[in-house]
Amino acid sequence: MLKGFRDFILRGNVVDLAVAVLIGAAFGAITTSLVGDIVTPLIAATVGKPNFGYLELHVGSGVVKYGNFFNAVITFLLNAAVVYFFMVLPMQYLLKRFNPPPPADTRACPECKSDIPKDATRCKFCTQPVPAA
Repeated sequence: MLKGFRDFILRGNVVDLAVAVLIGAAFGAITTSLVGDIVTPLIAATVGKPNFGYLELHVGSGVVKYGNFFNAVITFLLNAAVVYFFMVLPMQYLLKRFNPPPPADTRACPECKSDIPKDATRCKFCTQPVPAA
């Protein structure tokens, strides 16, 4: 029983998942701080109000706080923008720069338009003879 548990824990994907969760939590704290401490005050300085928490709708004896919902939507959109512009785009740039696509060593079959090797004399999909490249 313990050997099975050990094998489960030491599998690569479990360890990778644990690392991803920890890094994700740390990065979440960074993006939350960036949005809450830098971006939101800049928006508040230009708009004049730091949040929409004051917006309420009184229905009978209840209170609908739709301003808090607006705050949550704005926070989500700002977090998504920060992650995209400060994490996703730079990573895509780095991956393109350091891992260029391999050179294309295929060509299209004139009959079925499938990708075949450049030096092929017959298409492996439609079996038609193809002229030499």
